[in-house]
Amino acid sequence: MGALRLTGCWAAAWSIWRMCGAISMPSGDSSPHRPPLSVLDWEHQYRIVSSEFPPINFFERLVEPGLMEELFYIEGLTNDRLRDEAGAITLVDPEDRVSGPGSSPLMAAFTHIGVESRFSDGSFGVYYAAKSLKTAIEETKFHRARFLAYTQEDPGEIDLRVYVGEVAKPLHDIRGREYRHLHDPDDWRPSQAFGLDMWAARSWGIVYRSVRDAGGECIAALRPPAVTIPRQGPHLSYVWDGTHIVRVYEKTLIQ
Repeated sequence: MGALRLTGCWAAAWSIWRMCGAISMPSGDSSPHRPPLSVLDWEHQYRIVSSEFPPINFFERLVEPGLMEELFYIEGLTNDRLRDEAGAITLVDPEDRVSGPGSSPLMAAFTHIGVESRFSDGSFGVYYAAKSLKTAIEETKFHRARFLAYTQEDPGEIDLRVYVGEVAKPLHDIRGREYRHLHDPDDWRPSQAFGLDMWAARSWGIVYRSVRDAGGECIAALRPPAVTIPRQGPHLSYVWDGTHIVRVYEKTLIQ
């Protein structure tokens, strides 16, 4: 049983299926319809992405945010691969841009758009993560399995990597029952409209209940500084039997 690889057809199909204690205080926004802000005391947040995506050298260097767009333009004139890897840097406001070792998975979430998710119609990027590794696995298992079933993939294994970071900014909190309409397991239209409103209002992001792991919690960061630059965690493999993801195991290099 071989490893499943993200081909061009996979990438196109994947755009159809994609995903992943606090102190509450009044929201700084004057709108009465916006949820309260919460400062999360989570020890960590976990994000799982495909191992197909390597670090992006442009982001890994320390670049002054105000010069990032100019440097990207100059290098992109002669480097088609850079434009493909880094995405659209102009989508991130200069004051929100981050760079340096480990920043690739964070910035890439905001510079590669066009894919719908729970809180985005695809016109802006979102950095999804979970409070626990278990929740991050359950969220990604669901979406990966639905994608693999849609593309009718043969049995195989998918390699993914875990990124571990912290929540750095207060987030709009929709974990209460009054926001259950934003947690519909299938209909993303209400949550996408809400996400667009939060993004337009320059919210740092959203904290919500996991839809795929009962009792779990997730975040949707809408701006890069909402979370810290992540550290690489374990490598995982999801085992697909042609119908379900039947097993998840950690890959360890012995020698």
